[in-house]
Amino acid sequence: MPHSRFPASLIIFAVLLSGCGSNSDDDKDGGTGTAAPVRGSLVQNPPSKLATYSPTELLATLGGGDLGQLLLQLAFNPKCTIDVHQLQYNTVGAGGEPTTASGALMVPSGSDPACQGGRPIVLYAHGTSPDRNYNIANLNGSNNSEALLLAAVFAAQGYIVVAPNYAGYDSSTLAYHPYLNADQQSKDMIDALAAARSALPTSAAPATTDGGKLFITGYSQGGYVAMATQRALQASGQTVTASGPMSGPYALAAFSDAVFYGQVSLSAPLSFTLLVSGYQHAYGNIYSAPTDIFEAKYASGIGSLLPSTDSGNLSAQGKLPSDQLFSSTPPDPAYASITPPTTPANLAPVFAAGFGADNLIINSYRLAYLQDAAAHPDGGFPTTTDGLPAAAPANAFRQALKLNDLRNWTPTAPTLLCAGSEDPTVFYLNTQLMQGYWAANTPTAPVTIVDIDSSPTGGDPYGDLKNGFEAAKQLAAATAVVQGASDGGAADVAKNYHAGLVAPFCLAAVDAFFKGF
Repeated sequence: MPHSRFPASLIIFAVLLSGCGSNSDDDKDGGTGTAAPVRGSLVQNPPSKLATYSPTELLATLGGGDLGQLLLQLAFNPKCTIDVHQLQYNTVGAGGEPTTASGALMVPSGSDPACQGGRPIVLYAHGTSPDRNYNIANLNGSNNSEALLLAAVFAAQGYIVVAPNYAGYDSSTLAYHPYLNADQQSKDMIDALAAARSALPTSAAPATTDGGKLFITGYSQGGYVAMATQRALQASGQTVTASGPMSGPYALAAFSDAVFYGQVSLSAPLSFTLLVSGYQHAYGNIYSAPTDIFEAKYASGIGSLLPSTDSGNLSAQGKLPSDQLFSSTPPDPAYASITPPTTPANLAPVFAAGFGADNLIINSYRLAYLQDAAAHPDGGFPTTTDGLPAAAPANAFRQALKLNDLRNWTPTAPTLLCAGSEDPTVFYLNTQLMQGYWAANTPTAPVTIVDIDSSPTGGDPYGDLKNGFEAAKQLAAATAVVQGASDGGAADVAKNYHAGLVAPFCLAAVDAFFKGF
C-alpha cells in the first residue's frame, strides 16, 4: 500500500481552488452507404501541438505569482517539460452513430529519467461542464483548474496523460452529449486512448514512448466515466494497471432516487437537464414532449440546451433555475415530510434550496417517479436491503438509470475509490453502495476506499491527506466568517466541498496510490 507525504502547501492550494468556481452497432454509417471511420483513429495525424511548458512555465501558469509559485513548487515539484497536443479522433454517439471527439494528449520530456523512455499512461475523465466549447487541452483557458492539476500532478511527474473532452464538446460533430451513458462514454475514452497511442511517440518528444502501464482516473462525472471505462476494458480482456475513480455517481439509480425523495444535490437542475437530454437522445422514450417532465417556462428547447455555447448565466437568462428542482408544494400529502426533508441536519439547508416556486420539474412527474420507486424500490435507498438497483422499474427514466448503474461488476485490477462523506453534490452513498456491492459479491476484490473527510486511524497511509483536508475545510470556513458569514462558514464549505476541497486531495490520494505500481 502506498504511503502519502502531504505538504502543508497543498492545503493552501486547495483552499485557493475552492474559490474557483446503446445498443447499436459500432460500424453504423448513418445511412450514407459509405464505411464509417474507424473508431479510435485520428482525424488529424499527427495531432497539433498547442503549447509546451517547462517546469518553471507550468508553475507560473499554475501560481500566477511568486507566492503561488512557491507554494506549488513545494507541493508538486514538477520534473518534466510537457507538450500539450490537441487530439481529434473518431468515435460513436449514444446510438452508435459515427462522430468525432477531441481531447488532450500531454507528453513529458526532459533529462530526468522519469521524463523519457517507456512511460505509464494516465487516462483521465473530467467533471461535468455546461460549456459546449470546453477544451481540457487549453491549459490557459478560464476555469480550467482541472487541466492544470492534471498537468502538475501527472504529466510533469512523467506520466503520459490522455484526457478526452467527450463527444458533444469542443470540435465534436455530435449535437448532444451522452451524459452518464456508461456504454458510450467508455467507448469514447477507449477511442481516445487508441488515438493517443497511435500518435506516440511524437516528433516533439521522440524519446517518450508508451511503457505499457495504464492507469485510469477521473473526478465527479469523470469518476463515473473512469469506472465504466475500467469495466469495459476488463470485459474486453485488456489490462488495466490500477484505477482511481473519484467522487462519481456510480450507483446512479439509487442516487437519483435519493434526489427525488427530496435530497436535492447542489447543481441538480444542471445535472438533471444533461441527464434527461442525454438519455432522450440515446433511448427516445424518456418523454413524449419536454412538458411531460419540465415546467412549461423551461421546456422549450431544453433538449438541446446543454452543453451550451452561450457563455452567459443560464439562470439569469431564465433558461434554468439555479437551485430549485422541485416545487415546495408536495406532489401528494404523503410526501410533505420530504418536501424538503430535514435530515441529515448538516445537509438540510442544501436540500431546502432545491425546492421553491421556480422549480424545473413538474409535480406530477415527481409523483409518478416516487410512486414507481415505492412499487419498485432500489435496494440501496431509502432503505439498504440487497444494495442492488430495482429489479423491474416501470418508469422509463428509472429504467435508463438502472441500465447505466455500475452496481453489476467487480474490478480485478487494484482500484481506489476516493470521496468525501459530507459531499452535497455527489452523495457519498455512491461510494458506499459500490463498496457494499463488491464486499458482498467478491470480498477479495483489490479495492481501497478513502473517505477523505474521515479521521485517520493508526498507520493510515492517507492520514496526512485526511488531516490536510480537515485543515483546509476549517480554513475555508474561517475565511467565510471573516468575510461576514453568519453560519460559521457552513454554506461556503458546502458550496466548495465537491470541486474545490475534495478534488485536489483525492487527486493527491490517487497519485500516491498509482505510485505503488
